[in-house]
Amino acid sequence: MITVDELLASCDTALEAYADTCRALGDDLLNARLDDVPGSNTASGLVAHVVGVMARWGRTVNRGIIVPRDRDAEFRATLTVDQAITMLEAGRAALHEDARAASPHEAPRNPPSGERLTRHRTQGAVLLHVVEELTQHLGQLEVTRDVLLARRHSAAG
Repeated sequence: MITVDELLASCDTALEAYADTCRALGDDLLNARLDDVPGSNTASGLVAHVVGVMARWGRTVNRGIIVPRDRDAEFRATLTVDQAITMLEAGRAALHEDARAASPHEAPRNPPSGERLTRHRTQGAVLLHVVEELTQHLGQLEVTRDVLLARRHSAAG
């Protein structure tokens, strides 16, 4: 059985990769979109979104502490690298608090409805969903970074 510390170690690894990617992009590319890819997100948008995901699932769903969230605004976020790092650090600290307060075998205090209720019947399953979201969006972020940096290199060369 996975421990909370093991779960948080996976989250921390992903969050460190988010921070490293933000630094690699720099302020000039952090808010750039892949214009030729419909529906693509900026790195800033992905950072704001995963911080919102962590708060929603770790705090609102599991603990019943309502954290207001505007999902659409997350994807429109415009940040500097320093702001993104600060946001990631605050999100990580809150996630650690929420995960340590969780009772993995108990039902969430503010459970989601419908299919999500079926998939997330326990607080442990909710925390695994956070890991799933962090890694899924990290993949998006890394592809975005790779394309943006390749385009910068091509334009400079």
